[in-house]
Amino acid sequence: MNSLSDRMQMAVRRLTGRGTLNEKDIDEMMREVRLSLLEADVNFRVVRNFTNSLREKALGEKILKGLNPGQQVVKIVHEELKTVMGSEVEGINYFDRGLTIIMVVGLQGSGKTTSIGKLAVHTRKVDNKKPFIIAADVYRPAAIDQLKTIGNEIGVFVYDEGQKDPRKIVKNGIEEAKRQGADLVIIDTAGRLHIDEEMMQELVDLKKITTPNEILLTVDAMTGQDAANICKSFHDQLTATGAILTKLDGDTRGGAALSIREVSGIPIKFMSSGEKMDTFEVFHPERMASRILGMGDVLTLIERAEEAIDEDEAMSMMEKLANDTFNYNDLLKQFKMIKRMGSLSRIMGFIPGMSGMKEATENIDDKQFYQMEVLIKSMTEQERKDTTLIDKSASRRKRVAAGAGMKVADLNKLREALRQQKVMMKQMMKMDEDDLAKAQKNPQQLMQQPKQKRRKGKGKGKGNFRYR
Repeated sequence: MNSLSDRMQMAVRRLTGRGTLNEKDIDEMMREVRLSLLEADVNFRVVRNFTNSLREKALGEKILKGLNPGQQVVKIVHEELKTVMGSEVEGINYFDRGLTIIMVVGLQGSGKTTSIGKLAVHTRKVDNKKPFIIAADVYRPAAIDQLKTIGNEIGVFVYDEGQKDPRKIVKNGIEEAKRQGADLVIIDTAGRLHIDEEMMQELVDLKKITTPNEILLTVDAMTGQDAANICKSFHDQLTATGAILTKLDGDTRGGAALSIREVSGIPIKFMSSGEKMDTFEVFHPERMASRILGMGDVLTLIERAEEAIDEDEAMSMMEKLANDTFNYNDLLKQFKMIKRMGSLSRIMGFIPGMSGMKEATENIDDKQFYQMEVLIKSMTEQERKDTTLIDKSASRRKRVAAGAGMKVADLNKLREALRQQKVMMKQMMKMDEDDLAKAQKNPQQLMQQPKQKRRKGKGKGKGNFRYR
């Protein structure tokens, strides 16, 4: 999604903040938007409809003659992106009572098996369901073993009968699910390297047998506009109810997300990235539009934080930061909370203004958290509680670094991380509403040192400073 995001941001940034706009300005932006979409492998028909609608709205009288026309154009681009991807969030259609059945379909290599595990975790955690998985992909080597391994990892029962007729497996599996008291069945179906008649007929048969509430299609985001064509082919024969967009963490250009809904008519219901079972979320068109335009995704970040962070512990840390008693034990707890939210580079992508710091966010190594943990654990309990002990003693620093198998320079980075936490908290406590609004646009300023000011009168010019 990065290259699309970069180009789109560049296209609209030229207009942001301008007091006036003319038709030539709009046409220049349209040319950049059109190129960014085509390079992102968005379907040509989608690009044409998108840019025509965008140009018509951007050239409206209220925009060109109104206040802050540049900002209004950005708002229009955001709305159009949201419309293309589907204006509303669409969740799973559950039965109020009884068994809900979800068929998951997709080509081989689309991330289908992993997505099933993630979907099971999500429905259990978010919707309070008791999921039950049926292994009916009997053709791909080791597909059943992979699914059972995932099932063991997440604590969800996987029903299989080996490489038998999938129709019989599914019938028997549903009966077993009822006996076990499950309220949600997720069926892993046949995957192929390409769509063929035999594969589609089997899926049609399974649909007749199970009458599923949902037929979810896993789509590899890296396939660009081809993903939309694959969706259309499945939809024409199965009437799929939704798509799961996978591998969004890869080198994807973003074409799939903008093409699927328009070309196939299938709404994107979920998005997935990475191998971990918690890297799965409901697809919000509005939030994705914000990410593409570099506006961040604060709502998703808040949701992640609420899931991962204990509220009492967080309040305790805030109090310690405010009282300047925050220590290495607290920093260790903070690292663990952040790791539960996902990779740090991904978290930073949710923060408004941070997406522009592309190189910084991509080069963040989550292993640094592990190294800092090792350094903290190399300290004595007293050193962890009283941070001044390490600061005042070079011999302690050498001992701690040696005990962790690292250099003193690595320990100094840890000390700096602790110091920055305290600086940021002090800055935030001095801020009013206007300052906080500025910080949201430029989060880096929270990390800036308070400005220093020379004293007037006595001592002037002798290096006596005080914080303003």
